[in-house]
Amino acid sequence: MAKRLTSVLGVDIGSESIKVCEVRSQGRDPVVTALGMIATPEGAVDHTGIYNGDAVAAAIKQCANEAGASVQSVVVTITGQASVLIRTLEVPKMNPTELKEHMQWEINRNIPFAESTVVSDFKPLGGDDPNSPNMDVVMAISPQSSIDTLISCIKKAGKQPGAIDVQPLSLARTLQQNYEDVYGNSTVCIVDIGAKTTSINMYRGSKLLMPRQVPLGGELFTKAISDGFAVGLQEAETMKRERLDIPEDAVVAPGVIGFSTGGSTQEFQPYNPFSDEPAPTFNPMGETGPTDFGGAAAFDPMADAPEPAQPQATPPPSAVPAQSSESQKLFESVASVLDEFVSEVRRSVDYFRSRGGDLDAILLCGGGAKLKGLANYMTKSLGLKCDSYDPLRRLNVNARKLPPMFTDEHRAEFAVAIGNGLYIFFD
Repeated sequence: MAKRLTSVLGVDIGSESIKVCEVRSQGRDPVVTALGMIATPEGAVDHTGIYNGDAVAAAIKQCANEAGASVQSVVVTITGQASVLIRTLEVPKMNPTELKEHMQWEINRNIPFAESTVVSDFKPLGGDDPNSPNMDVVMAISPQSSIDTLISCIKKAGKQPGAIDVQPLSLARTLQQNYEDVYGNSTVCIVDIGAKTTSINMYRGSKLLMPRQVPLGGELFTKAISDGFAVGLQEAETMKRERLDIPEDAVVAPGVIGFSTGGSTQEFQPYNPFSDEPAPTFNPMGETGPTDFGGAAAFDPMADAPEPAQPQATPPPSAVPAQSSESQKLFESVASVLDEFVSEVRRSVDYFRSRGGDLDAILLCGGGAKLKGLANYMTKSLGLKCDSYDPLRRLNVNARKLPPMFTDEHRAEFAVAIGNGLYIFFD
């Protein structure tokens, strides 16, 4: 039996940045002892997976050293459209032997990869209604080459792979650890806005109900500003972070994407964004070890999401406030991208509701969640409470090398890395 870890380095490899979070056990409580972030080497990672493992390994090593992280065992998420498939399934209740046979059949018929050698696993989610004849199970499938690449990155960074996980389950741990007092009996949606993709995950308490990933991220806003103001991407990124502020009186035009300002969907037609062959995302599970995948799995229908909309020359008139200023022009430049983004969240909410679910709140994290005014805009557009998600809430942070104001500026970006660090308390 593998020795249970008492400290771990959570690693989140994104297309724009790599984040690390060192978590140690202090009695029964987790303590964050290091936080660090570094830019992902250009061209090394995109929304499909890792392309340059050596560059990623060097960046992880540098980031951990600069953050003062000394723990050797790593829990890392595997992401990417070509790297992982995760699905949640409802199956009849059965004993472990029957479930193993049934899930092997499910796995064999759901392999979406051209590569014939895959790693797969499954696990009951738990928390089922004892009177229900069915149970919820998650399954995960990944090409062997993707697992090998990820493990190689960790080893070349001078660390040891402790477990491989996926984003929806990492977020579930932070939800249970940090928000159980607020949302323990609620159904919430965590929207994690990355550079190239956004994950939209539904939870009841900390139990994953439905995940989705769409190819819309913060870089589309940057590109829209770059095109609208004829400036370089770096300058556009600075403008987005420092000067873009979504006006309080901005509303979504019902005629554009079907929202009412009151929050309910007008003439709702059930839309199923998950009906076609899904694309990869993943979460293996089991005993702690190099080929171990921590936690349960989720479904990532990235292939069903439409291609990102290109910014329109003129935004929807009813979405633009009347006043004229640089702030208004910045908003106008991103209005169509913003409407498309909110539309994708709405599609997920409507689909979830069409299956009998309901939501109490939407929580925003990731680098894109720092867009000023976004939570208020989504609250009005969706008719649901939307708020910022703090993955450090109720966590003791005792990191020696943290620059001043670092956690205040970047906490929203560390949700997955922190969730990976919390692995030792839940799996």
